[in-house]
Amino acid sequence: MESTVPYGGGPLAADPVIFETHPSRYRHWNLSFEGEIARLVMSVQEDAPLRPGYLLKLNSYDLGVDIELADAIQRLRFEHPEVRAVVITSAKEKIFSAGANIYMLASCSHAFKVNFCKFTNETRLAIEDCSAGGGARFLAACNGTTAGGGYELAMACDEILLADDGSSAVSLPEVPLLGVLPGTGGLTRLVDKRKVRRDLADIFCTLAEGIKGQRAQEWGLVDRIVSRSRWDAEVLRRARALAECVPVRSGPGVPLPRLEKQISSDAIRYQHLTVQIDRSKRSATLTLRAPDRPQPEEATAIRRVGAGWWPLATFRELDDALCHLRYNEEEIGLLLLRTEGSLEAVRAVDRVLAANRGDWFVREVLLFIARTLRRLDLTARSLFALIESGSCFAGSLLELALAADRSYMLDDAKGSVRIATSPLNGGALPMSHGLTRLAARFYGTPERAKEALAAGEPVTARAAAEAGLVTVVADEIDYPDEVRVAIEERVSLSPDALTGMEASLRFPGPETTESRVFGRLSAWQNWIFQRPNAVGDRGALSLYGKPERPRFDWRRT
Repeated sequence: MESTVPYGGGPLAADPVIFETHPSRYRHWNLSFEGEIARLVMSVQEDAPLRPGYLLKLNSYDLGVDIELADAIQRLRFEHPEVRAVVITSAKEKIFSAGANIYMLASCSHAFKVNFCKFTNETRLAIEDCSAGGGARFLAACNGTTAGGGYELAMACDEILLADDGSSAVSLPEVPLLGVLPGTGGLTRLVDKRKVRRDLADIFCTLAEGIKGQRAQEWGLVDRIVSRSRWDAEVLRRARALAECVPVRSGPGVPLPRLEKQISSDAIRYQHLTVQIDRSKRSATLTLRAPDRPQPEEATAIRRVGAGWWPLATFRELDDALCHLRYNEEEIGLLLLRTEGSLEAVRAVDRVLAANRGDWFVREVLLFIARTLRRLDLTARSLFALIESGSCFAGSLLELALAADRSYMLDDAKGSVRIATSPLNGGALPMSHGLTRLAARFYGTPERAKEALAAGEPVTARAAAEAGLVTVVADEIDYPDEVRVAIEERVSLSPDALTGMEASLRFPGPETTESRVFGRLSAWQNWIFQRPNAVGDRGALSLYGKPERPRFDWRRT
């Protein structure tokens, strides 16, 4: 049977998962720099798991290892613009990574399993986003056995080198050994990204020992195999070649200091964001505040302000809050999204973002805002936007309302409650499937998305309703009851049914590799991780490492 101990967040968790860290506190990664090349060296400490109860042998990883990796990727992007290529490799002899730690997976709650897979996938997508966004290229230098999640990490890189030594192999052994799927999008990346023939991929994914040497290269599982005698020289040569593909970025990096926040039993208070938790209603209210002072308008001045610049500071806080709620507040099923402050202040910042997007730092801030909004899209919580007196749902903050499953807007007598688009709503902040949230909203009537963007000026509640930008508009008498009833109804429904419904409705239209990873992975992992074939008393995951053989229910559905 699967256990909810030691993992599984909840009210007042004694030891909540913390997502902030710093290279000085890394236990599993070493980050070093050689001019334009950085090295991320995996050296997982066996006796330092996130929670007691298992050893992290063979560079296997748990959430704690991946939190460090996510932090390293983020710091590379903001703090080290001089880096044009990153080598990810291992400090251990003949082992790159054995992937996710099986004993951790076998002992944690179902929700933790699925959220673990989601977070690790978001981290690997951040690697791919860095490369696609004009940042550093990544080289996986697999100097030993590369299995499961270790190979999935390698596939997130731009190029894979594998040691040709007669023993180093790549593998995705989850299906034959554990009765589950490669948890960080391995199957999708195999055929979508690396374009491995599906019949060969079928053999590969059912071969527990994996594939090595020339056959791994011929099948497209790796880009090059390299002998031990040429290893160091070839890794450096390929890293330099990848660096040549990246434009030089000028100016100093921008340090990312620790977030200022206060956590109590029912609230998290940041500088620009407050999260108020109401466990009796299984909901949390997230209130983002607009800038309350003038913001810099020119790239050099923006970099001087650095991490304190309002858009970066605010979305760093939102990103941290979303991760906290996912892992530490599993029963909070509804997020109420609110904003406070000047509509024009938000639009002014958006104009600066759009005008300076050629600057590397501003571009990285835009890419980070987009990643955070995608994390919101992919969070298995209902999302309601509440547009009320004093709201500032404009441009980048309007994206919160467009991401919501429903939006409720107060139609006040003075017509002072307004929303507005900005240039950023036109494509700078895409969803996982590549569409803007406006385009997804008006998938059947794309001309309405264009009209909303062209409007330019703030619009009242009634105009917003006519434009299709909000779900429900109510006057000052009816608005409180509309919102109250909607909240009560939502939290009374099956959370499983809502998760499936929301995930299906949020992403109309075409797909990308990223949306396929999450669309397929989240649904399948949710199912497989609850099936007795994987997590039952005689399931393959439960019995991993034990002498007994799994007992399967052979019925296929």
